[in-house]
Amino acid sequence: MELSFTRTNGKIDEMIDSLLKGVDEVHHPELVREMIISALKAGQESDYLADLKLLNNTMKEMRYTNKVFAPYRQKKKVTIFGSARTEPHEPIYQTCVSFSRQLADKGYMIITGGGAGIMEAGNEGAGSENSFAVNIRLPFEQAPNPIMLKNPRLITYKYFFSRKVAFVKEADAIAVFPGGFGTLDEAMEVFTLIQTGKTSPKPLVLVDNLDGYWEDWFKFIKSHMLGRGFISAEDFSIFTLTKDGEEAIQVIEEFYKNYHSLRFVDGLLIIRLNKALSQANIEELENEFPEMRVPGTGITLTPPLSEEADEPDLLRLPRIAVHFDHQHYGLLMAFIRRINTF
Repeated sequence: MELSFTRTNGKIDEMIDSLLKGVDEVHHPELVREMIISALKAGQESDYLADLKLLNNTMKEMRYTNKVFAPYRQKKKVTIFGSARTEPHEPIYQTCVSFSRQLADKGYMIITGGGAGIMEAGNEGAGSENSFAVNIRLPFEQAPNPIMLKNPRLITYKYFFSRKVAFVKEADAIAVFPGGFGTLDEAMEVFTLIQTGKTSPKPLVLVDNLDGYWEDWFKFIKSHMLGRGFISAEDFSIFTLTKDGEEAIQVIEEFYKNYHSLRFVDGLLIIRLNKALSQANIEELENEFPEMRVPGTGITLTPPLSEEADEPDLLRLPRIAVHFDHQHYGLLMAFIRRINTF
């Protein structure tokens, strides 16, 4: 029998409905039903054990990730990337300790990869009680650091891609310290996700060392990427480069000075704010950012839409609606920073 996500499966649908009713407190049962159908379809379509193991382990990892992070959904979090080989005596290690400690003092929680070096510095500064560690099983250099070893917010992944989802999905900001292939891989993925709109806008801060690690990288992307047309000038709005940990914190805090969050509803971009904008503010934004809007459209003040009822804690927030063109995500970052000046 070929299964379908529509309710055309006869007795199979009845059995799944009965299963869902027999389990206490299943939230959003229609989505859970589709996950069950997906598992059954995978079992029908693939006889290759490795493929089914990958699907199974991925589901388990993501379920556990959601369970660990769910109690802290209302707290802002900063993900820290950086080299596992950075030594505690190095100035950049101490910069990271101070950076994460100050963030924790301001009410933020810190997410690291849970290993040594910059990761341990992040957990050390924030303290175990304000830290998450999303670790990865590797044959070397990635045992959990002593600060997070027995922490209930330590998650150990088999797959890098599951771990990367946690790093970005759960973060309100990303700070990237100097590092090797892994650090660059993580940083470049965040660049790509923000540039293409595959993650919500968030501050991305490159915290440099005294040797100018990120300065050299910046020279490369200006000459070899921007210079050859591989990226656009607006993409420089995606990140901030600094050698000052306190400036990095300021960048993160200012990003949320008035901007709160966003959501797309039937293609319409809804931007939720901490305080309402005036009509004069709206006119300024329309004049300064025409390129990011669908031609012939404007920016409007709007009440919460009916589709936003599933986030009741956000209904109190003022918001604006923008017919965003889904192309200029660098400009969207600049747009958010401009909102924060009002």
